[in-house]
Amino acid sequence: MYPRAWAYTLSNSLSASSFRIALQTLRANPLRTILSTLGVVMGVASLVAVLAIGDGVEEFARAELQHTTDLQTITVAPVTYELIDRVRVPRSGYPTFTLADGDSLAAALRDAATVSIVATGNALVSRTPASPPRAAAVTATVPAAAERLRLDFEKGRFLNDAELRSGARVVVLSHGLAAALGKADSTSPASPAALVGESVQLESHPYRVIGVLAAEKGMGNRLAAIVPFTVAAEATIPTSEPHNPMLLVRAAGIEQVDSVRASTERWLSARYGAWQGKVKVQTEAASRLKQASQGIMIFKLAMGSFAAISLIVGGIGIMNILLASVFERTREIGVRKAIGARQRDILTQFLAESVAISGVGSVIGVASGLAGAFAVTAIMRAKTQAIVFAAFTWPTLFVAMAIAIAVGLAFGTYPALRAARLSPIDAIRHE
Repeated sequence: MYPRAWAYTLSNSLSASSFRIALQTLRANPLRTILSTLGVVMGVASLVAVLAIGDGVEEFARAELQHTTDLQTITVAPVTYELIDRVRVPRSGYPTFTLADGDSLAAALRDAATVSIVATGNALVSRTPASPPRAAAVTATVPAAAERLRLDFEKGRFLNDAELRSGARVVVLSHGLAAALGKADSTSPASPAALVGESVQLESHPYRVIGVLAAEKGMGNRLAAIVPFTVAAEATIPTSEPHNPMLLVRAAGIEQVDSVRASTERWLSARYGAWQGKVKVQTEAASRLKQASQGIMIFKLAMGSFAAISLIVGGIGIMNILLASVFERTREIGVRKAIGARQRDILTQFLAESVAISGVGSVIGVASGLAGAFAVTAIMRAKTQAIVFAAFTWPTLFVAMAIAIAVGLAFGTYPALRAARLSPIDAIRHE
C-alpha cells in the first residue's frame, strides 16, 4: 500500500497532502503509533497541567495580596523632618493636607482609585466623665477609608459623609477598647456591642458610639477609636507637633498602582508646584507583586522542567519509530526516488509523519492536562479551603502545542534526513 501513497506526494513543503498520507501511514500500524504518541501525550499533559495550575495559583495569590494587604495603597505624606547624623531635624515648608485636597485628588483620579485622608493621634477615653480613662489610638478619617481598612463590625456601622461634613461627634470603637471601657466602669453594659448608641468621653467631649468592631486580629483587638476627620483636633491629645494628615490613595487594582501613582504625582505638581522633598509618595506594590510573581515563575519553571523530561522521552520514542519505519520502507523510498522524488520530498514526508504524531499527541495532551489541572485544584480547594481554580489561557495552549511540534520536528529530523539521503539503487535492492 505504501508505493501507491508515495506516488501521490511530490511536494516541496509540509502540505495538506503530506499530512494526509502521513496519517494514512500511521494508521497502518496503530499499536506502534499509539506507543509513540503516548510519550508526547504525557509530556504535553504534564506541561499544560503545570502551567494551568501555576496560572491559577498566581491569580489566587494576586487576589489574596489585593484582599489582605495594602499593596494597592499609595501613601502621600508630608516630609516633616529629616535625619542628620541620626538626629531628627524638623523641616518647614511642607503642605498640610486638608479635606479639600482629598476631594480634589479624588476628582482627578475618578474611578481609578479611592482617596482617603487620615490623621492619627492619641486620646484618653472613658465611659463617663467620672470613670477612669483608658489611653487609645485615634484615627481621624473619612468614609472612603472603609474600603481600605476592611473592617468587620460586631454591631453598628462606619462613618458616613453627613457626619464627616457636619463635624458630628461620633466614634467607632475597637472591640478591645469597648471591652476595656466596660471593665473600667461597673455601670457599662456587659457586652461591648451594647455600647452602640451610648455615649463615651474622648478628651472630655461626649461622642456617640455608632459602631463596635468585631474581636479579631488587627484594629479589633487594640485600644483604638475612629472618628470623623473634621474633629481630629478636638478628639486627640494636643501635642507640640502639629497634626500632619496624609492622603491614602487605593488603586482599583494592583496592576493600576503605577499609573495611579503617576497621576497622583501630576496632581501634586499642579496643586503644590515643586513638591519633591516636601512630600513623600510611596508604595510597596511593585516590589511585593514582583516577589509573588517571581515565586510563581520559579514554580512554573521547576515543574515545567520535570514535564520537559516526559516530552524528551516522547521525542525519543518518535525518533525510534521513524527509524524503524525508514528501515522497513527502504525499498519503497528507493522506488519513489526512481520515479522522480527529490530528497526534499522524502524529508517532507517523514517530517510530516513526525509532526502528525506530535500534533495529535499535543491535542490529546492539552485536553488531559486541563482535566488533570481542574481535578488537582478541586482537591486543593477541598483540603485547604483556598479558592484556587485552574486558569486556562491561550498562551498556555500555544506554548504547549508549539513545544510539542518543535519536539516532533527536532526528533524527526534525523530519521527524515537518513531516509532522504538513501541511494535509490541501494534502496531498491534492499531486502
